[in-house]
Amino acid sequence: MSELIPAWVGDRLAPVDKLEVHLKGLRHKAVSVFVMDGENVLIQRRSEEKYHSPGLWANTCCTHPGWTERPEECAVRRLREELGITGLYPAHADRLEYRADVGGGMIEHEVVDIYLAYAKPHMRIAPDPREVAEVRWIGLYDLAAEAGRHPERFSKWLNIYLSSHLDRIFGSILRG
Repeated sequence: MSELIPAWVGDRLAPVDKLEVHLKGLRHKAVSVFVMDGENVLIQRRSEEKYHSPGLWANTCCTHPGWTERPEECAVRRLREELGITGLYPAHADRLEYRADVGGGMIEHEVVDIYLAYAKPHMRIAPDPREVAEVRWIGLYDLAAEAGRHPERFSKWLNIYLSSHLDRIFGSILRG
């Protein structure tokens, strides 16, 4: 699983192995994408094969950019790789930082660029089973309520986005 991602070592950004980043809890770059259809959002349940947070519901897709990869390129790439979704052009919605224990001795300390993309009619979704166990569409308010009632079913980062940053990320959608 050796993959180098941008992480801060001291005050310098450096390419560091992804697993090492999480085991040491290093602050690192990340990308999260939400595909929307009106106020409905496409969420995924992470594959049981994932090295952390397996089987939990998360946003449409999330990942770490490669060392030389721009965040917007990463968002498009992971939509294609994880879900088989092509032809969408995610728009940058926000940049957040959070730190969370994701279990197994791993910490996510992310500086995450968040993107919103708008579903096309009859959009093809073909999840890679090594990445995604299942997908579903759910209303944004219903998602926030479900995550509030059953936080253990959702990834730490999705819980943080919904409980602390809902209006910041989705304000333009929620205000119409």
